Amino acid sequence: MKYFEVTFTILPYSETASDVLSALTAEIGFESFVECEGGMQAYVQQSLFDEAALKAILSDFPMPDTQITYTITEPEDKNWNEEWEKNFFQPIVIEGRCVIHSTFHKDYPKAEYDIVINPQMAFGTGHHETTSSILGALLEADLKGKSVLDMGCGTSILAILASMRGADRVTAIDIDDWCVNNSRDNIALNHLNNITVELGDASLLKGREPFDVVIANINRNILLNDMHAYVDCMHSGSEIYMSGFYVEDIDAIRQCGENLGLEFVGYREKNRWAAVKLIKK
Repeated sequence: MKYFEVTFTILPYSETASDVLSALTAEIGFESFVECEGGMQAYVQQSLFDEAALKAILSDFPMPDTQITYTITEPEDKNWNEEWEKNFFQPIVIEGRCVIHSTFHKDYPKAEYDIVINPQMAFGTGHHETTSSILGALLEADLKGKSVLDMGCGTSILAILASMRGADRVTAIDIDDWCVNNSRDNIALNHLNNITVELGDASLLKGREPFDVVIANINRNILLNDMHAYVDCMHSGSEIYMSGFYVEDIDAIRQCGENLGLEFVGYREKNRWAAVKLIKK
């Protein structure tokens, strides 16, 4: 799947302005954000990119003293393992219990759960606050013998940890064929045989047997649009963990879930990014 890389320059730069810009662009399909000097780089699928909507966001930006300009490029194909090794991807430890590293890492901390991934792209290494928050929640969850659904699986880090924590069967779904292929590679690297990866969206869930645990780390708008499909494949007592949105979006996510028969349990927060847990009544 092809992406655009949009580089935003923010004048004057502030972390608050960057966070607001991330939240607003996420609502029009942007998926991943990387800080850069004087601004940030954001990535959006070419098929979802709406430049008119982007211009409208910038013209109505809620910080009137902030000026934002942007340039659009198409990222070139790269050896992302090499790029991450040189520039970004360092081993990450989640709550002292789970370490995520790649095959090129030779010196990394030891932990109860050891996940190996080869990202091969710019996203999905577990460093983002939403992913690490869900990882932390899964480390606390009782997954032994349970069925798990991972929607928007990306590199399948969450599905892999669920399997390692004793899940009986795990279904991972993503709309990006690249993510599906990378997920399968990462699952093989971790020698797991109970994770099935599928290409598609929430329409694939129709008629499925209910899952005990649902994970959806996507973005606010997709969660609100597709939550009914997640709930339809849950039974009484099923848990759902959702992330990909900011703390100020919790009320909307909670209200939508409660309207569908879910009970709000609580949330985690990292740098204003939120992850919530709800249970089906």
